[in-house]
Amino acid sequence: MDKVNGDARRYIKNRVKQAEWFIKSIQQRQRTLYLVSKSIVQFQGEFFKKGLRFLKPLILKDVAQDIGVHESTVSRITTSKYMNTPHGIYELKFFFPTSINKTEGDALSTNVVMDMISELVKNENKTRPLTDDELAALLREKNGVQIARRTIA
Repeated sequence: MDKVNGDARRYIKNRVKQAEWFIKSIQQRQRTLYLVSKSIVQFQGEFFKKGLRFLKPLILKDVAQDIGVHESTVSRITTSKYMNTPHGIYELKFFFPTSINKTEGDALSTNVVMDMISELVKNENKTRPLTDDELAALLREKNGVQIARRTIA
């Protein structure tokens, strides 16, 4: 009977250790998600205050360095996670847009340029739609965005 009790104790002790490890892992994951989200809010502060046109280019490396983890950790933690913002619900990956250069000033995120193109198309003469070349020229003239016709297409 003592042997059974000893085996049962070891089994239960092992399971408790595994449960404690599992709980600590979940807590660490929650903390990392919180830190990544907080960093995104800091980097993209103007977006949260003013909207899509103020989304800045951002790379995973920037957030990783900010919170002291590896880039791959930021990549994993932002996959299939969403953030509720004043401008809608967005996947965390949304906050890491690539950039398009301007003739002067800071680069713009691709999301901002796509929004500009969408606005130009929405306001165009429907009987004579703008060509890709005309859209590229308008973006260059109005916003200083250097973009190729093929990129617009």
